[in-house]
Amino acid sequence: MSKLDLTDLRLLQSLARTGTVSATADELGLSQPSVSIRLGKLRRHFKDPLFVRTSAGMVPTPRAASLTPAVQGALALFDGREGREPDFDPATSDRVFRICMTNTGQMVVLARLLNRLADVAPHVRLEVRDLDPDTPRRLETGDADLAMGYTTSMQAGFHQQTLFGEHYVCLVRAGHPRVKAKLTKAQFLSESHVAVMTTGTAHWLLDKAIDDAGIARKTALWVPSFLGLEEIVARTDLLALAPIHLARILAAHGTIRYLAVPFDLPSYLVRQYWHERYHRDPGCKWLRAVAASVFQE
Repeated sequence: MSKLDLTDLRLLQSLARTGTVSATADELGLSQPSVSIRLGKLRRHFKDPLFVRTSAGMVPTPRAASLTPAVQGALALFDGREGREPDFDPATSDRVFRICMTNTGQMVVLARLLNRLADVAPHVRLEVRDLDPDTPRRLETGDADLAMGYTTSMQAGFHQQTLFGEHYVCLVRAGHPRVKAKLTKAQFLSESHVAVMTTGTAHWLLDKAIDDAGIARKTALWVPSFLGLEEIVARTDLLALAPIHLARILAAHGTIRYLAVPFDLPSYLVRQYWHERYHRDPGCKWLRAVAASVFQE
């Protein structure tokens, strides 16, 4: 095939469709003698007549007919049609999207995202995985489509978009005997706390800020995640620090309250992350847009 060029392939395609040398010449912008010369070259190359004259015009031989799929595929490749990402239709798609997020993100983000998907893409499904040190590799290989949360592990080759701002508040049970409408610094220091030990999230910013401020919490309990924190705070006098979006969800049940922390703590941004390889994937682009719209509202 190194002796052939795109014009030869287009000639085969056109002649099979039009059935005449004159029509093929007009379509390709060639003279009829040029088409005849190229057709002769093709016949010698494939050692077959390729097209023979009949009462219905030039018709392909079985050899030419067998070449048609390959010719169409090659032309589609060079014309940019082959290999193009298929369109994504959220109304009919049953695609499974894989999202990496923290357990906090699962509590804050998932319900809102799922409710939106139920409206615009009822058959789309989600598979949630932990946001951890392996997340960049998952995004790079396509093992995950999107990551949400706070992380410093996304380096070159990754895109990011801010979803919402976050800051910490203090959780306290609704009927706490000493902490009322406002939490003082003295109360914060004297009361016992439950501390959440999470890795790969913004929680290390909290611990560093507390240390930098010279604050020494009286920690009575350490837990590995925010799961179950509402029950612990609601049934004890322990205080707990939590992101404001999570605190609002937990306080909605009425068993706990959240109060402003009586000293400065850092705020941070929750973002969504994806790899350059899938920046133009129609489905991933759609999912990112949906997630952004949910929190921009």
